[in-house]
Amino acid sequence: MNIDAKLALDAFKIDEESHIQIDEMRCKERCQTRYCLYVCPAQVYTLGQEGEILIRYEGCLECGACIMACDTPLAWNYPRGGFGVQYRFG
Repeated sequence: MNIDAKLALDAFKIDEESHIQIDEMRCKERCQTRYCLYVCPAQVYTLGQEGEILIRYEGCLECGACIMACDTPLAWNYPRGGFGVQYRFG
């Protein structure tokens, strides 16, 4: 089962503003390993054409793996009340 099929099992109530913030300049200058690209089980982080990190916060599973793996400060908060992932049985 691919990641999109697995994520389809969960329900997401999407907030219009992202709960994940990255300092792009510090990320590009200091982070060579880009651990966030590898540790996120929902593949929220992808690499853009110019080497920037792109965030698809809408599919965030709120697990916190990116916070633990990030070499540079990553501002991550839980989504506002009523928003975010809702896990379903399955």
